[in-house]
Amino acid sequence: MQIQTVGIIGAGTMGNGIAQACAVSGVNIVMVDISDAAVQKGLATVAGSLDRLIKKEKITQADKDTALARIQTSTRYDDLKAAQLVIEAATENYELKLKILKQVDGIVGPDVIIASNTSSISITKLAAATSRADKFIGMHFFNPVPMMALVEIIRGLQTSDATHDAVKAMALALGKNPITVKNAPGFVVNRILVPMINEAFFVLAEGLATPEDIDAGMKLGCNQPIGPLALADMVGLDVCLAVMDVYLAEFGDSKYRACPLLREMVAAGRLGRKTGRGVYQY
Repeated sequence: MQIQTVGIIGAGTMGNGIAQACAVSGVNIVMVDISDAAVQKGLATVAGSLDRLIKKEKITQADKDTALARIQTSTRYDDLKAAQLVIEAATENYELKLKILKQVDGIVGPDVIIASNTSSISITKLAAATSRADKFIGMHFFNPVPMMALVEIIRGLQTSDATHDAVKAMALALGKNPITVKNAPGFVVNRILVPMINEAFFVLAEGLATPEDIDAGMKLGCNQPIGPLALADMVGLDVCLAVMDVYLAEFGDSKYRACPLLREMVAAGRLGRKTGRGVYQY
């Protein structure tokens, strides 16, 4: 299948990032959100990101103009009919995603592939809500999308080989490095990453080292660009806690027990950068 037009549901951080990555690679985009203000804000974010690339002399003004011309914005799901692939990039909420996917499934043609950018929700479960489980797949981009090379391609139990191959080819065409993953809580990256962050909180709670030294140890000893506690502040401590709670419930394994200090900090409203304080003060 030749994917020339991609529909994107959601013009927020992930949605507009995916739109930018596609547009600069020559793919036409239909970016849909609930209000004109939301899609215009998403488009403005893409324009600002492209301006920064011009300043760094990575692209020209003509490249920016061409990319923006490829992005059509809309508040109507009907406009997704032009797409061969629709990527849902709405908020990480199961009921919301279910509602969106059922609507899209009823509008787009039977050959259209539907993908979800979910970072935690079961692809098999989401696929079962559509009439095309064989043409449903996970396409998990990483933030910031234009900069991050990885895409996790998650196969649900019913995802066909043809669907997987078409989406993998699409990711490669965007200049990304896709990895294929079976459906499981957290997929691959977050399954390893979030428990590591949780363990850093146990180390902190036990007083083994200061937050600064824990982060310095992982940066200098494991070549990580950012320490796990600083990363937790960036992601949001509430998000880290929620992911750990999902793992504990889904796997039933005590190794996924959230650190009590992490839980207490979330209860105190110290969620990280977004609240001005987490492990560190901002």
